[in-house]
Amino acid sequence: MDDPYQNNVNQQGMGDQTYTYGGGGQGDGYGYQTDYPPQDEDARSDATEGHDEDDQMYEGEYQGIPHPDEIKAAQRAARAEARKKARSAGEEEEEQLPEQYENIMEDCGHGRFQWTLFVVLGLALMADGVECFVVGFVLPSAEKDMCLSNADKGMLGLIVFVGMMMGAFVWGGLADKLGRRQCLIYALAINCIFAFLSSFAQGYGFFIFFRLCSGIGIGGSVPIVYTYFSEFLQMDKRGEHLSWLCMFWMFGGLYASFVAWGIIPHYGWGFSIGTEFQFHSWRVFVLVAFLPALAALIGLFFMPESPRYLLESCRHDEAWMILRQVHDTNWKAKGEPERVFTVSQLKMPQENQEDEFIEIQSETGTAFQRFMVRQVTLVKQVMKNMMSLAGPTMRLNGLFLAIIWFTLAFSYYGLSVWFPDMVKYMQFEEYESKTKVFHREKVERFHFNFTLANQVHKEGEYIHDRFSDMEIKSVKFEDSLFENCYFEDVRSTETFFENCTIKNTVFYNTDLWQEKFIDCRMENTTFLHPKKGCHLNFEEENDVLIYMVSFLGSLAVLPGNIISALFMDKMGRIKMIGGSMLVSAGCTFFLFVCFSPGAVITFQCLFYAASSAAWNGIEVITVELYPANKRATAFGVLNGICKLAAIISTFIFSKFVGITRIIPIILSFAALVCGGLLAMKLPETREAILQ
Repeated sequence: MDDPYQNNVNQQGMGDQTYTYGGGGQGDGYGYQTDYPPQDEDARSDATEGHDEDDQMYEGEYQGIPHPDEIKAAQRAARAEARKKARSAGEEEEEQLPEQYENIMEDCGHGRFQWTLFVVLGLALMADGVECFVVGFVLPSAEKDMCLSNADKGMLGLIVFVGMMMGAFVWGGLADKLGRRQCLIYALAINCIFAFLSSFAQGYGFFIFFRLCSGIGIGGSVPIVYTYFSEFLQMDKRGEHLSWLCMFWMFGGLYASFVAWGIIPHYGWGFSIGTEFQFHSWRVFVLVAFLPALAALIGLFFMPESPRYLLESCRHDEAWMILRQVHDTNWKAKGEPERVFTVSQLKMPQENQEDEFIEIQSETGTAFQRFMVRQVTLVKQVMKNMMSLAGPTMRLNGLFLAIIWFTLAFSYYGLSVWFPDMVKYMQFEEYESKTKVFHREKVERFHFNFTLANQVHKEGEYIHDRFSDMEIKSVKFEDSLFENCYFEDVRSTETFFENCTIKNTVFYNTDLWQEKFIDCRMENTTFLHPKKGCHLNFEEENDVLIYMVSFLGSLAVLPGNIISALFMDKMGRIKMIGGSMLVSAGCTFFLFVCFSPGAVITFQCLFYAASSAAWNGIEVITVELYPANKRATAFGVLNGICKLAAIISTFIFSKFVGITRIIPIILSFAALVCGGLLAMKLPETREAILQ
């Protein structure tokens, strides 16, 4: 196929191609030579004119410290020697493109460009962390605002993970075909749009649909972010800086906890339009929660595509320009603008015949036919790429990774639900132990205008009594008689009338509806102007401890992140993953001796701190084990398995709150031990070049 850019192409062997840039040919000038003319060996830029590099003394020479360029040269010589030994032993020759790309990234250095990309992609990862906390924080208020049943609450808690699982599969596969940057922009845009719409949704159906779509969008952030950033890092920086990037997920949890704490309890921050449209403070929190995704989306418009993806897609001219941009940005920031990007040749893989077929077909037919050809073929390519993960060379490591991802997510997300639910259950037990019980009390012609809370009234008689402008919280009337009573402006929470007799009684402007009267006999009873919807009690439903538990849990990840970043390249990925999971398994056993909310919170923090290193290690090794044309797809599949484990574990663990703690602890312990031991079977990748 003709090269539209008229690059210098030298055929080498079976399908390998070398593209020459800048003075690499015999008079065939490359298009970029207008900006960068060919230089002779003696050429100097204006910034270095009159200077001789040989006369400049390296500062560390007197101390015997080798120059960084000498270190890089030694590393390259060692890799060349290893290839030479492999060939002499009859082994297959190492692929040339990964080796060259690693050398180019070493020449570009690590500097301003990587740190800018670090912040932008960190915000995208932070948005993923926020998404995992949003529903948990708004659920206590949303269930009252939208009158949710227990089944509805359970579905709302799981729907986000369902969306994120779908998004991980879809966006991970597309990122290897459409590009990392482009797919991440699409994913974040979908998240922002539907998160914004969900804050205004008044009905449960629309709200859960918008949160599902929001989850599908943000589900692509994790697989794309790590793939994208790893392809701008050289080998000796990869483990450390990918681990630092993981800290943004922790920042997402801190941001969500802090903002929810500051916004949701303030009922007056909302507004209403008539009686049908209510915008309470929890909706303001949903609106503010998507700001990290919006900031990441804006920042991505100023970032380039991954050059490694472009090389795999045979877009060599764009890759060369971006690599030059990375090089010039870093060295200019370091005060060495005179350093010139010297790469003149890029090794390329064989062009994909299927892509040529798409281009030929797209030249014929109507616009709709061309669109359908592209989309159908794209789906086929994504599915084919996904199926190739089960190939002989990747099958075993892929199976090990899938099991480790599943076991780690199963225990982590399961306990993440179990910890706060257990704290609330312990609080409820303590509250219930202080319940006051009244037997056979008889009250006549009395005006109740104060709060009744945490009481049980059995076989009582209330005759000619008035209940007005009051709140009834956690009160139960059993086998009682209400005769000639009047209820006006009464607000209730967890209040029920069971097997009671109610005669000649009026309920005016109250939220006491028929569901709160269980097996009651009513004679001449009237309900006037009943309150629609459910009662929102922000003081009760938004206990500060709910936010404190999540805030401390997110903050506890910080030590684990720091340790893993500092020792990821020293200890290796395998020891980091296995050691962290086994230590986390040990932490779960201490939950047997937790009999107070404070003890549960303490061991929650220890568990999060220990498991964070395993998360960092498994994310680093995932991007290093797969080749560039399958990296995002594999990460998406594994992250989708992670979200599937989260769905299963949250459903199982929540069922045992208040029943037994043995099963959740045993399940999480067994999963962590299994995953930690299996991690030792993975190959070490800390000195591996990205394939």
